[in-house]
Amino acid sequence: MAEYRKIEYRIGKDGKITERVINASGQSCTETTKNIEKALGDLESQELLPEYYQQDSNLFDIQTQNLDQF
Repeated sequence: MAEYRKIEYRIGKDGKITERVINASGQSCTETTKNIEKALGDLESQELLPEYYQQDSNLFDIQTQNLDQF
């Protein structure tokens, strides 16, 4: 079952858009938003939150399974 993720956008008075993924960790943070970001255009900057550096257990399980098959 897929885990629920929420994407929060804040638009500042200067027009700067800040995007934050809630309830995600590891690469699932960037995977969740990559298609939206691609449609919007080039990113000015990207700051990864501490949650990005937490291990994504689902991704780890898949990688482990693939490595065991070789």
